[in-house]
Amino acid sequence: MGSTSNNGNSSDSYDLSFKILFIGDAGVGKSSLISSFVSNSEQKENLPSTIGVDFRIKPFTVGGKTLKLTIWDTAGQEKLRTLKPLYYRGAHGIILVYDVTRRETFTNMTNIWSKEIQQHSTNQNCIKVLVGNKVDKESERVVTKEEGTTLAKENGFIYFECSARTRENVEKCFEELALKILVDHVLLEEGSKDVKKANEKSGADPVQGSKDVKNANEKSGVDPVLLDEGSKDVKNANEKSGVDPVQQDEGPKEVKNASEKSSSGGGGSGGDGGCGVM
Repeated sequence: MGSTSNNGNSSDSYDLSFKILFIGDAGVGKSSLISSFVSNSEQKENLPSTIGVDFRIKPFTVGGKTLKLTIWDTAGQEKLRTLKPLYYRGAHGIILVYDVTRRETFTNMTNIWSKEIQQHSTNQNCIKVLVGNKVDKESERVVTKEEGTTLAKENGFIYFECSARTRENVEKCFEELALKILVDHVLLEEGSKDVKKANEKSGADPVQGSKDVKNANEKSGVDPVLLDEGSKDVKNANEKSGVDPVQQDEGPKEVKNASEKSSSGGGGSGGDGGCGVM
């Protein structure tokens, strides 16, 4: 079993550093799954939909190694998909999430998200995991476990059914993904290089990928998010968005959800609520 920890944010605390990307339609529970894993707690309430991109840092010990997982939570809205090349860049693992109570989110795994991986992923060795979420709503299920298993086999994905609400299989999903990354020599070498780079920066431990987030926000018409994981709070330079900066109290700071300057205000009120499992 893997174990999690909130102790220590310096790069000296990690053996390896990996970028994990979550993708899937809006409202399937990506944010809730991530929150359940990072906070080690059940997610009783639906979380608001992610606008743009958000990410969290999670120390995770597995296979005798202490890993720094930078987990990217992306919006599922169509209008933001043009930014995806920046999100996919350098990802060591990708978790594709659908809602077992909404068939269209499962269909889109093939029609949209698998195709995006083929188009935008820059790492051929990247490990992919297919997750059927919200299985705690068994009475509302419309996608069977057999369908999920078949799709995963056809695409070479690892498969789990998970519930952010009950935490069933949440940690196991990350553990299996991490173990698969650790046995891939190419990914292992990349993870080692990322830690080495952080150590060379005079003791600072910058969040991997923060530059990509800044670039993505600039391209989407929002101001860049500034992050200093070691000592500064996340700062929001986009005052027009009206969204307050999010701060992560459980260790590393969490990047504020990127927000467009459009009159839409980005994403409505629907939650990216989670549940679901094996």
